[in-house]
Amino acid sequence: MNWDQIQGNWKEWKGKAQQHWGELTEDDLDKAAGDRTELEGLIQQKYGKTKEQARDAVDSWLAH
Repeated sequence: MNWDQIQGNWKEWKGKAQQHWGELTEDDLDKAAGDRTELEGLIQQKYGKTKEQARDAVDSWLAH
């Protein structure tokens, strides 16, 4: 899955993202609006992850 596909179908994917990262609110995910960098930043903030850890978390999520 490439990020362009996710960004194009963000309304569908944001529900999956919220299930995976339960601390992210719907408002958080609306703010991200399918932008990977923004999503990684939110994961960093909410979960206390480093930039690399957030990137790896998104990569892992995409692989499933």
